Amino acid sequence: KILYRPVCEVYGSQSVEITQTSKDEPSRQWTPVLCTNKKTPDMNAYGFPDAIVQVDTSKPAFSDRKNPIMGFGGAFTEASSLNYHTLSKEGQEAVTELFFGKSGLGYSVGRVHMNSCDFSVKSYSFDETDGDFELKDFDTGVEHDVKSGMIDMMKAAVSKAKESWGSSATGDSTDYSQDGFLKIFASPWSPPAWMKAPTDDDDEDALHAENMTNSQQPSCLREGTGADSRYAKSWALYFAKFITAYADLGIDFFAVTVQNEPEFPAPWEACSYTPETQGDFLAYHLGPTLRELHPDVKIFMFDHNKDHAPAWVNYLVNPEHPASKFIDGTAIHWYAGGMDRLMDGASGQANMHRVIADLKNFDANSDHIVLGSEACHCPSTGYAGGSLDVSWYRAERYAHAILGDLAAGSNGWVEWNLILDAEGGPNHLGNMCDGPILAAPHRAADSTALPDKLGYELPPFEEHDHPFGPIIGDLRTREELDALGIPAKYLDVGVVVQPLYFYMGHISRHVRPGSTAVMALVEQSESEGKIFRPKGQTVAGGGINDLARNGIEITTWPCEGSTRQQFKFSFDMKLRVFGHDWLGRPTTSCLASKPDSSFQGLVMMDCQDVYNAEVTD
Repeated sequence: KILYRPVCEVYGSQSVEITQTSKDEPSRQWTPVLCTNKKTPDMNAYGFPDAIVQVDTSKPAFSDRKNPIMGFGGAFTEASSLNYHTLSKEGQEAVTELFFGKSGLGYSVGRVHMNSCDFSVKSYSFDETDGDFELKDFDTGVEHDVKSGMIDMMKAAVSKAKESWGSSATGDSTDYSQDGFLKIFASPWSPPAWMKAPTDDDDEDALHAENMTNSQQPSCLREGTGADSRYAKSWALYFAKFITAYADLGIDFFAVTVQNEPEFPAPWEACSYTPETQGDFLAYHLGPTLRELHPDVKIFMFDHNKDHAPAWVNYLVNPEHPASKFIDGTAIHWYAGGMDRLMDGASGQANMHRVIADLKNFDANSDHIVLGSEACHCPSTGYAGGSLDVSWYRAERYAHAILGDLAAGSNGWVEWNLILDAEGGPNHLGNMCDGPILAAPHRAADSTALPDKLGYELPPFEEHDHPFGPIIGDLRTREELDALGIPAKYLDVGVVVQPLYFYMGHISRHVRPGSTAVMALVEQSESEGKIFRPKGQTVAGGGINDLARNGIEITTWPCEGSTRQQFKFSFDMKLRVFGHDWLGRPTTSCLASKPDSSFQGLVMMDCQDVYNAEVTD
């Protein structure tokens, strides 16, 4: 047992170490906290504990799951590479160590887009020849990814991970439990436009899509995904050629996902599938092609949001489906369909548990990998917004989501862009987002750049000119930023390290590849005190609740006294919860009267919508 109030006390023979990053002292990251061992709890010194953590290290949490933790990581997007290469040699070395080194996060998983994505400067593919079904014109040198620096950035990361963490590795890179191997997987956003069926953006008489953006439904591909589709067959071959091209440049993929966000015909590069059309593509084309040409490369299905993950697993992993024999894992994003991207560990976690249960029912549980494959906060960056509160909330949500996924049985968690510019780009559709580290070469100690009222001049590849107004971080001094938890020693080489980074480090530095989840239980106090509301205090603690908003799923948890669990009954006996949006503006939501069809539980809704639903019933 571990008691933590206000000091760390351990009751038992185990050695426990605690590190702390505190919002009250944001400039002191990963600070050791002294723990003392005692035989029995001394209830007289501090009263009853607010919470007791019980851990049984001898009992695996998922004894029937074969694969251990693969690790954590981020995506080598074109945007990340362009920003990485704006830095000096010292800045690039600092970023590589921060992400992959022994003193940094120790990332062990990476993702890269096959063809362009929204975090590219513009759309591109490696074969633009219409009707080239055998892909004779495929650019086997993937010149765009070489020139943009993506390959060099990945090679530096692979080398750093091996140098820092690979001392115990046996050399078998297919053993994903080993530390020191950077496991990189590829995800497509869109095939070349000539392979795609016309979209709503195209002329009525168009033979194929004009651009890689947007998608026809239920499949983006011309001739669909059936066994006789020439375009589906060619698209599967495209995967194989892309894998070979990267391998020839020294980057081996351990897996591919079938499609990024198949349910979303996005305004950026996209290719829609339903479970049925993705199943056909897997069974008739991608599965057989990769098993023949790249049998060691795993295939992950879905690669989209938690709200619909159980439905896709139920359809595709079912052993009666011909695609099931080709599926090695399920990739899941942390977002929820139709909502903002301020997600938290409370959203979709029941569905994560349903996915694991469904895999067990289909006898696919033991070696099927479940991977959180994308997560980010949008819009813009914490540095640009200038609010420590917003940056901190974003970091906390990362931790909540990761812990929730691991508690459900996930094998790892991968965030979106590794590094972006000060406003969260470049993104050729203006979809600016946050990242743990930002490139700010203008803040380096040897820079002569000076800010104006909006901040410093943006890099030349950034087409969107301050869409969210001034970049507040640019208008602060080195010393001010250091006091807010953005270390000056990294700022001096042009690197902004945000709270997101340090929160991630509390997990990724310690839960290494090969780790196994064990049973643990957090018990509430037997006294009247709560974790966020000490005995005698009437005001809920834990800070403002900015997650109690329409669409958020309701979950039950032991009473801990925070604003997240505070509610009131309205005059008509509706349960109301009061929160804030990401800008701190108050919100009011009501508990739905019926279970949500996707989450299969109750969610928060607009109070008038709840009333209208009840009247309709």
